[in-house]
Amino acid sequence: MKKLIILIIVLLCTHNSYARRNDSLWMARRYTKIEQYIPMRDGTRLFTSIYVPDNNAEEHPILLTRTPYSCTPYGPDTLRDFWSTYEKAYLQEHYILVVQDVRGKWMSEGKFEDVRPCKTEKKTNKDVDEITDCWDTIDWLIKNIPNNNGKVGLFGTSYPGFYSLMGAACGHPALVAVSPQAPCIDWFTGDDDHHNGAFFVMDEFDYDGPYGLGFGVPHPQPTSKPPLSISYPVHDNYKFYLENEPLSKLTRLTGDTIRFWKDLMNHADYDDWWKARDARKAAKDLKPAMLWVGGTFDAEDNWGAWNGYLTAEKNNPHMAFNKLVMGPWYHGQWSNNDGTHLGNINFGSNTATWYQQNIEIPFFNYYLKGEGDISKIAKATIFISGTNEWKEFAQWPPRRKQDEKIYLQDNDALGWQAPKSASSYNEYVSDPHKPVPYTQDVHFNRTRNYMTDDQRFADRRPDVASFKTDILQKDLTLTGNVLASLQVSISTTDADFVVKLIDVFPDSLSYNNVNIYDDPDPVLKYPMGGYEMLVHGEILRGKYRNSLGKPEPFVPGKITSVSFKIGDVAHTFKKGHRIMVQVQSSWFPLVDLNPQRFENIYKAKKEDFQKSTIRIYHDSQYPSYLVLPVFNGEQL
Repeated sequence: MKKLIILIIVLLCTHNSYARRNDSLWMARRYTKIEQYIPMRDGTRLFTSIYVPDNNAEEHPILLTRTPYSCTPYGPDTLRDFWSTYEKAYLQEHYILVVQDVRGKWMSEGKFEDVRPCKTEKKTNKDVDEITDCWDTIDWLIKNIPNNNGKVGLFGTSYPGFYSLMGAACGHPALVAVSPQAPCIDWFTGDDDHHNGAFFVMDEFDYDGPYGLGFGVPHPQPTSKPPLSISYPVHDNYKFYLENEPLSKLTRLTGDTIRFWKDLMNHADYDDWWKARDARKAAKDLKPAMLWVGGTFDAEDNWGAWNGYLTAEKNNPHMAFNKLVMGPWYHGQWSNNDGTHLGNINFGSNTATWYQQNIEIPFFNYYLKGEGDISKIAKATIFISGTNEWKEFAQWPPRRKQDEKIYLQDNDALGWQAPKSASSYNEYVSDPHKPVPYTQDVHFNRTRNYMTDDQRFADRRPDVASFKTDILQKDLTLTGNVLASLQVSISTTDADFVVKLIDVFPDSLSYNNVNIYDDPDPVLKYPMGGYEMLVHGEILRGKYRNSLGKPEPFVPGKITSVSFKIGDVAHTFKKGHRIMVQVQSSWFPLVDLNPQRFENIYKAKKEDFQKSTIRIYHDSQYPSYLVLPVFNGEQL
């Protein structure tokens, strides 16, 4: 049997390799690659790879991606690997595909700035931003690439999603369709670097620092070579970050060259520096058709897609096409070949392929080629996990959702009735020297699967308060933002609060059915009986409970209200399951450690870290609850 499996794998690899060579040859015979420095209005030149169909019998649309991650491979005879992705469909439709290194990255000239603010006033050609760079790029392409049809589309995922939003605001008449996908929108409120003021240290240090991807390493001149990085001395992220707290120690490891890390350390609160970098400022007076895409289980930019769409909807009430697609995906999974599952959770179909064939490709074909019909694309196309089905809504959140309170109760219970106890609370000790891990496994890099991971490891810890309902007698579907409202007291002057919404599976279930031979990121079959699936979790740094810009200390021992949004959810808790809520005060090393003392955490010393006794109240005078967006209607 083992020999047969090995033979099948070898044959599949040989077939796939042969297919890739054939696809590559197909493109080489039909496309010409042009490498071009496109001049911006201030004289800076941006390196751009342009793939032009050799077919001169018709005019072709342009599909542009602007990226800080390189338009590699470099060299006119080397082709980008479009043919192993769904973007192969755009080649078959004879698109002109364009990929550009943004200002100050890779082979482009100029100075790079993270989430460069858009300038409201542009008096001279020196007043440039990502909006002007996109305009200048499109204008050059339209005027200089032969056989283009005068229509441009713009799209990209993550950071390229940010550049897509910036480009959408440029107003160039040729730009008719834009798809920001998992765009980073606001790095202090909900994307990447911070969530509600809590610093996501592992992602930022690994991303920008010299020990990880080295994204923030200086770029003194154009280069096609990636920055050098230093190997981590410890390949256990929990151990590494615990040994390198406080943050001032990590700052010393970054040295003096990582500009953005230094900026982070100098802007601890949501000040004007951060406000200028809120990309939602660009989501007004939008002219192109907008297709917002994201994943409900995206560990990096889940917040950006939801909130970018809502902002565009609010600021542009007369837009003909402003629509949202959210699938059950990790970061960028909608662009991959496999959208069948995440970690141990199966979705019942290839959701990525469905999206590509039914939403994105028809969207661009319609606006850039005048082909097909997009009238059936709903305002919000949302995948509901649990029941594993796509739903179409006339708006998001749906009109027929009703906010209902579910209360934390005595004896670790969770229920719909307000508590009646005169005095009741759960108490735990939060120890920053033994923080609650974000996953039960030992990892080096941050796993994407934690967004649906089994939470039983946390349920068993004494520093996590868990509450769950009785067995559900019918399905319960949530469609919208979940709000946590806690009544708490702490023995110190600051603490973090993590709230997790969890789907507890019946004990009678056996194993999942992930096919480990087809999975590019294989996992072993996992026992699903009693599985505690993370549906969504979020953190609030306690001192920001009233304002992200004006931190306030807690009064030790005083009962205090802490309320914050958990985030948008699209999930069905099925009959026979239970709903669980977990509350804890660390989520490590996703989030840096709070010393639990009111201060600038970026400047904290090792001796500042202290234990805090946390109480979560749930009695008649001080009820704690979640507001759940319960869906009571039908789809379109």
